[in-house]
Amino acid sequence: MKIIIYYLLAFVGGVFLAIQACFNTQLGSLTKQPLIATLSTSISSAVLVSVFIFFSNQKTTANFSVQQIPTHLWFIGGFFSMLGITLYFYTIPKLGISRMITLGLCGQIIFSLIAGKFGWLDLPTEPITLKRLLGAIIMIIGVTLLNLK
Repeated sequence: MKIIIYYLLAFVGGVFLAIQACFNTQLGSLTKQPLIATLSTSISSAVLVSVFIFFSNQKTTANFSVQQIPTHLWFIGGFFSMLGITLYFYTIPKLGISRMITLGLCGQIIFSLIAGKFGWLDLPTEPITLKRLLGAIIMIIGVTLLNLK
């Protein structure tokens, strides 16, 4: 039963990402600057997370030392987030939301299979089984069908 909740949360997270892409694409189109929309997303996310942390009952003291964490880990995720979000905001007006989201999903599927197989980025290794490969191929076929005119 618990896994179903995780599946539902993952699905809703995907919906929320598509919704935010729509709103921020509008902002990027109106400003004629996808980077402004990316900046707005990053700042508003940081402010909202800060407010959430402040009002939540979670401990604000962490059980880690800043020096123990490699410096690049504090920034590299933000770098790739900025690139990915900016690419979304730039391409959605040109391709449409469904095409961009499905092509982005296709990139995520292919990368996740390869990264999981080789354990890149300290991920647990996951073999590419026939079942997983078939699932990826079917999803990619689905993306292709969704994007045909």
